[in-house]
Amino acid sequence: MDLTTAYLGLTLKHPLVASSSPLTGDFDTLRRLEDAGAAAVVLPSIFEEQIEFEANELERLTGAGEDSTSETSSYFPASASFITGPHRYLELIRRAREALQIPVIASLNGMTDHGWTDYAKQIQQAGASALELNTFFVPVESGLDGRAVEHRHIDVLRAVKAATSLPVAVKLAPYFSAVGDVVHQLQRTGAAGVVLFNRFYQPDMDLAAMQLRRDLALSTPVEIRLSLLWIGVLVGNVDLSVAGASGVDGAEEVIKYLLAGADVVMTASALLRHGAGHMRTMVKELTDWLEARELASIGDIRGKLSRHQLGDPAAFERANYISILQSWRGGRR
Repeated sequence: MDLTTAYLGLTLKHPLVASSSPLTGDFDTLRRLEDAGAAAVVLPSIFEEQIEFEANELERLTGAGEDSTSETSSYFPASASFITGPHRYLELIRRAREALQIPVIASLNGMTDHGWTDYAKQIQQAGASALELNTFFVPVESGLDGRAVEHRHIDVLRAVKAATSLPVAVKLAPYFSAVGDVVHQLQRTGAAGVVLFNRFYQPDMDLAAMQLRRDLALSTPVEIRLSLLWIGVLVGNVDLSVAGASGVDGAEEVIKYLLAGADVVMTASALLRHGAGHMRTMVKELTDWLEARELASIGDIRGKLSRHQLGDPAAFERANYISILQSWRGGRR
């Protein structure tokens, strides 16, 4: 059984990847994920705000007393030895790359084109196999139009590509007016892949306390449909890697993403919900499903239900739209 796949120019033993989550920020858990069969891991995002905070703190601490005597200034730490969050992140990359046999993908989260390009260089020097840009951005300003939002993503990618030779994937939100055009722009700017889709962590309200509640709701399989739609539309029309994310709880969702055309399938919620060992279960169930149908590789199913494989995709989409609307019988007696 051949489960190998390619993602961002990397050859993976199968398409299941542990995506960015608190689990992948712990070195011991990274080793457990590899032991459970993860084909690659994406580290938690390091945030632009964290990097800026570190830079400001270094300047404050190393600059304090600079107008005093040389003896006084010797009490302050040198920037190279001052270890804070972002530096611990670089150390995690180094340790993981030394200990693991699978690719280690770093993740940056920000929305300015200059905020962390230097840090991208350090991530490459630390040994990361690739870089994922988690461009989480909610355009709440009323004067910001859609094209400006797109340009922010393109500008960030262009700046990072100029700073590093690592293959870069962009993790997108689904709320663009023309997802396909944005992906094509990213491809032209040098993206090696896209991850569909990022989830906006939206607040709820605590009515008893009369305040916003910011808690994390894990994704469920019902959330897979939007990603399936756009992966199925894009595959065959773009020349970059495509990762399916969100809504993965078991092998059933993995298989659906592959049928839509995904190169890899990423999961965080399933591992948070069931533990790192659940990766082994999903890989086995995928293998069993293929063997039961006497399929020799995932290449035999990848993209079989994509738009590109359909004889008349426009007619198919229109027919599906009509059929779905007419299929509901909820209020009838």
